[in-house]
Amino acid sequence: MLIEEYFQQLREVIEACTLVQSFNLIPDKRGDSEGFIRGVIKLTDSSILYLREFVNVETTINREMYSYQYMDASNNIIFRYDNVEHHKKLNLPNYPHHKHDGSEDNVISSNAPMLADVLDEIATLLG
Repeated sequence: MLIEEYFQQLREVIEACTLVQSFNLIPDKRGDSEGFIRGVIKLTDSSILYLREFVNVETTINREMYSYQYMDASNNIIFRYDNVEHHKKLNLPNYPHHKHDGSEDNVISSNAPMLADVLDEIATLLG
C-alpha cells in the first residue's frame, strides 16, 4: 500500500462518521510507504478528537506512534489512547499501548485501536 492510500482511508473513515461536524488533517509523506498525519476532528456536540500517527504501510499497517485524544467542549480530557513508552513501571499487559481514561493519571491497559474504533467508542459515549 502507498501512504497516500492510507491517508485517504483515514479521510473516508472520518467522512463516514455522522458525528463529525468538521475536520482538518495534515498528512506528511515521508516516503512511498511511510508518513506522519495529524488532525483535529470537531464533533456535533462541540467535543474534539485530536489524532497523530506515524505509520509505515509497506507490508502491513504499522503505527509506530499514535495518539487519539478526546476532549469535551470545555477542553477536559475524556480519554486518550497512545503508545508512548512512559508507563513501563505500571506493568500493563499490552505495554506500551494504554488508555488515559478520564484523566492523565488514570492509566489502564488497552489494545491499539484504529481511528474507526475510537470514533465508534465516541459514538457509544454520545449515545
